Amino acid sequence: MSKSRWNRWGEPLIKAVIFDMGGVLVRTVDPSPRAEAEARLGLAPGQAEWLVMNSPAGREAQHGAITTVELWAWVQQELGLDAAALADFRHAFWAGDQLDTELVDLIRSLRPRYQTALLSNFMDELRELVTVRYPMADAFDLIVGSCYEGIMKPEAAIFERILTRLGRQPGEAVFIDDFAHNVEGARAVGMYAIHYTAGMDVAAALRELGVV
Repeated sequence: MSKSRWNRWGEPLIKAVIFDMGGVLVRTVDPSPRAEAEARLGLAPGQAEWLVMNSPAGREAQHGAITTVELWAWVQQELGLDAAALADFRHAFWAGDQLDTELVDLIRSLRPRYQTALLSNFMDELRELVTVRYPMADAFDLIVGSCYEGIMKPEAAIFERILTRLGRQPGEAVFIDDFAHNVEGARAVGMYAIHYTAGMDVAAALRELGVV
């Protein structure tokens, strides 16, 4: 039996809306710069993303065990690049990414009726990223990054931590993420969750949960 989304007075139970960043708010809309960099360096398709995000070093950076500087130094060594070539590769890796400004505007429109938060598996340049390159920090009441917590989604502890800081129970929050295992992780602790897919109407999905 599904949980009720409204209390007995017909008011929505959800009080906090939590968003993932990569793949939701910031998406790779043009994969060609990364693909061209892979071709130049003789890498297989997808190997650049593996090196930066999914390799043991990438995971350590997202856990906060190593810094972003240390991660890129490792990438440089792995690929045998000089400083200029590393700078080119690093630029190409992110060049196709773009902030969804319409979605950020939606988040801003939710305040102050709802608390808003960002929950991201990312390395220690997260705060700079959301204030300088993709200015959206002002849209959130709270920003939680795995690198600062030493915990990554879909571990239950990171969902419990953000709920505690928001002062909310699991059933008072909805989480939006593009990875199914992260969505299931949120649901496992009792949160509502939306599996984001490119082009979906997030506002409509939230309305279905009583978020207006």
